Amino acid sequence: MHRIAVLAFDVTVAFDLGIPAQVFPAADQPGEQQLYSVSTATSGRAPVRTSAGFAILPDHGLELLDAADTVIVPGVHRSSLELDPQDPALAALRAAHERGARIMSICTGAFVLAAAGLLAGRPATTHWAYADRFRRAFPDVELRPDVLFVDDGDVLTSAGVAAGVDLCLHVLRRDHGSEVANRAARRCVVPPWRDGGQSQFIDRPMPPVGDASTASARAWALTRLDEPLDLDALARHARMSVRTFTRRFRDETGVSPGRWLTHQRIEHARRLLETTDLPIDQVATRAGFGTATSLRQHLHAAIGVAPAAYRRTFRR
Repeated sequence: MHRIAVLAFDVTVAFDLGIPAQVFPAADQPGEQQLYSVSTATSGRAPVRTSAGFAILPDHGLELLDAADTVIVPGVHRSSLELDPQDPALAALRAAHERGARIMSICTGAFVLAAAGLLAGRPATTHWAYADRFRRAFPDVELRPDVLFVDDGDVLTSAGVAAGVDLCLHVLRRDHGSEVANRAARRCVVPPWRDGGQSQFIDRPMPPVGDASTASARAWALTRLDEPLDLDALARHARMSVRTFTRRFRDETGVSPGRWLTHQRIEHARRLLETTDLPIDQVATRAGFGTATSLRQHLHAAIGVAPAAYRRTFRR
């Protein structure tokens, strides 16, 4: 059983604090061995305030980190982002990392990881609203404020709020494959996968969905990913001019139609690689890439691995 320690600091973000205890146990199958245990710790086992106006009383102190396989730091309120370098919790976090524990943060928990020196020279992310403050405080970190999460092997960081769910599901997927992660997502009633490279939703007001929406064209395209699809065909289905369709599509999704279509094809190819034994060239055809070479190029550009390596990773 994989032991997860959630390390809470004073004025912790209540939603972030509850994410690990909700997502990881959702991967368990009734009657089968428990995959994860999730416990919460604070320095000195002391109560800590939350951003929601109530306090929590943890069951454990920092000794919990001594045996944890993964340590997760939830977000902290903006009033608590300046940490004392001598805080024993930072020392416990560093010690856990040095002995090989996986370290994760949700939202502004990245400030804690950086204060502990665990992000120096590494890529990381945090909530977009705190990006400038993070850069000023930790210029030695390669901040990527426009993604949902960053997986840098033994240290992982996520953006704000719901991106913590995405990160936990990603870790489930990495640890046990897609079937387990999808099962947890269904039980939590959340999407099973949002690519870590997907942009955060940064102050982009969404237009109302109605007759003028491109949603119907997107739904239509998703059922025809194996067919040649171009901008003209999508615009015709939406009964719009190409110029109007392109503008509204970007307003509603944040990306161009071409980029959105490529992303959907990559996701479809990934599902086929994870769930079928189809040869790579057939996966490429069904996903709309035409050839195995084209699929290999797009998949490598998106997530840095070839189709065969991806299949081995998620179907081991």
